[in-house]
Parts: sequence; C-alpha cells; structure tokens
Amino acid sequence: MLRALIIDDEPPACDILRALLADHPHIAVVGEAGTVDDARRRLALGDYDLVLLDVQLRGGSGFDLVPHIRPGARIIFVTAFDQHALRAFTVNALDYLLKPVDPARLADAVSRLPAAAAPTPLAAPETPLGRLGPGDRVWLKGERGARFVFLADVVALVSCDNYSEVFVADGAHFLVRRPLKQWEAALPPELFVRVHRQALVNLAHLDRVDDPDGEAPTLRLRGLDRPVACSHRLAPELRRRLAS
Repeated sequence: MLRALIIDDEPPACDILRALLADHPHIAVVGEAGTVDDARRRLALGDYDLVLLDVQLRGGSGFDLVPHIRPGARIIFVTAFDQHALRAFTVNALDYLLKPVDPARLADAVSRLPAAAAPTPLAAPETPLGRLGPGDRVWLKGERGARFVFLADVVALVSCDNYSEVFVADGAHFLVRRPLKQWEAALPPELFVRVHRQALVNLAHLDRVDDPDGEAPTLRLRGLDRPVACSHRLAPELRRRLAS
C-alpha cells in the first residue's frame, strides 16, 4: 500500500483528488494540508510515499515545501498553472498535472510508482546507495534545503558519528544521516580517496598539500575553508594517488 498526502488550499480540489485516488486501491490518502505551515508539520511525520502538491498555497509556494519532503517520497504537482512545469521537473517531480485533473493522466502518473513501499520513520537513515559513477548525482538534504549535487562537485565528506557532513564546491554543506563507510563503499574510487578515518576527499579539488613528504600531510581543497589532515596510516595511499 502506498501512502499519499494531498497538499492543496482548496477543499473542493482535495475532495476531487481523493475521489480520483479511490480508483487506485493500492493508494491510501493518509492526510491533507492547506497552508505551507500546516504542510511542513505534516510532512515532518514522514509517513507517506507520495505527495500531491499544489504550487500556489496559503503562506507560500509548493516549491518551498520540496526540501521538507522525505527522501524517497515522490511528488506529483497538481495545479491550475502551467508555467511552473519546467521547474517541477528540476526538483525530480514524478509528474505535473493541470487542473481539472484528467483521470487518465493521473492513472499514468501513479502507474510509474512502485507497487509498495516500506514505512519510513521520521529519523530513518538515508536510503542505501548503490555503486556510483563519476557523472552521477546524489540528493542531499539539510537544514538549508535540499538539491541534487553532482559527485564531481563534492569536495569532501567528514564523519560525524552516524552522520556525514558533505561539503560542496559552491560553499554549501549538508549533514546527512549516512556513515562515512557507506559513502566510501558507493563513491567512485577514481574521484575519492580516504585520507583519514573521519574524512574522504575528492582529489579533483585538491589545491595543495602542505608537508607532502611528512608522516601526516595536510590537504587544502578548493571550496573548503579548513584544511583536512591525512593520517600517518593513509599517507602512502595518498602519495600513490598523487603520483599516478
């Protein structure tokens, strides 16, 4: 069973969506919200797999809510305005439906959803990563928002217990609930190297190495305002990579 949230500030529109979704018995509507503030609180519960989201809401825009939607949940925009369609797909929306909603278009959209989804608690870890390639992107979500980031733009990842702080070349950083060892198993080794038990770095962003022949060299990376130390144990691998 897939769980859906309807976020729309017009009660008749919510009623119509409920009626249309009743034709899809594998989807259960678990809640509604009509304002941006109410929607943020409802999204924080994390008990949904699909969000049917209007663009114009009381208190703001549906796009303001995208960073608050849990990782893994899919978005279908449902709106009376067609000028936001391109932006919708830049945030990885599943579909963009215009009101009045065509039942066939809705059926096509929901047919592209998985048949079932496991419940996701509020504080669940990020979904497991498969092996990533140099040209891949990852979805990073933090207190300042969420977006896709190309791996080539990731400068460094630093362990924070069960979390990792991910630093991006444009100065952004994200605290992600995924341990560093999971990142190391997924990231392309041609880009990233572990230089410390608490740090992985992208050598493409290496600016200079202080004391390169010492037992514990220090790395300066473009886009990162603090140095990253290389441990004595991992220094030989760093030198090998730099020499190759």
